[in-house]
Amino acid sequence: MLSLQNISVGYDVADVLHGVSIAAKPGELTVVLGANGSGKTTLFKTISGLLRARSGTIEYNGRAIQRVRPNTIVKRGIAQCPEGRHLFGKMSVEKNLRLGTYPHRNKTRKEEILAEVFDLFPVLKEKSAQPAGSLSGGQQQMVAIGRALMSDPDLLIMDEPSMGLAPLVVEQVLDSIAQINRNGIGVLLSEQNAKASLAIAHRGYVLAEGRVVLEDDADRLLDDPQVQAAYLGL
Repeated sequence: MLSLQNISVGYDVADVLHGVSIAAKPGELTVVLGANGSGKTTLFKTISGLLRARSGTIEYNGRAIQRVRPNTIVKRGIAQCPEGRHLFGKMSVEKNLRLGTYPHRNKTRKEEILAEVFDLFPVLKEKSAQPAGSLSGGQQQMVAIGRALMSDPDLLIMDEPSMGLAPLVVEQVLDSIAQINRNGIGVLLSEQNAKASLAIAHRGYVLAEGRVVLEDDADRLLDDPQVQAAYLGL
């Protein structure tokens, strides 16, 4: 289980997150909603160890990780698929995927995970030798998700995976995220499509100006008038 208690994070002298507390239970899909600038990306970078919290605690499976290096956090079972994909465009799809296997020395397990990724995204197997930069936006997002899965995580953090994608592709990406969760991997998701993400989530949080302003089961948030007004256009 991931648990954040009273986390505050900032850049220079200004705090971006103010006493944020959230939890993600094992095997569940937890969604974090919020407008641009609300602190979602800062939150995810802090969990992954890319930013250091000024105060508060972060625990994963009962162990504090707020002072742990990012590569160690990955080895402990948390992987992040960042906003913007960050692929190596001239490298092949397969080589991009294999970059995610660095925590593992077992060659057999590496091949098993690669096969699992290709099962989830068959188009990537077909295009495994092609440069990642030659793929469509949706296919590149699949590579980014697959690369994160190659570390064999228990918890996958995903920051705006549908950004810039066509509606039909967004549906495909969210379907794949739901399948990842059904396969037993916990997911912590930031997503601009509030209705679709809450529909596949177990629990949700709403951030505004770096603070948690709402939290509840996902189905209740779907019915919450504040969420409907702010994110669903109702």
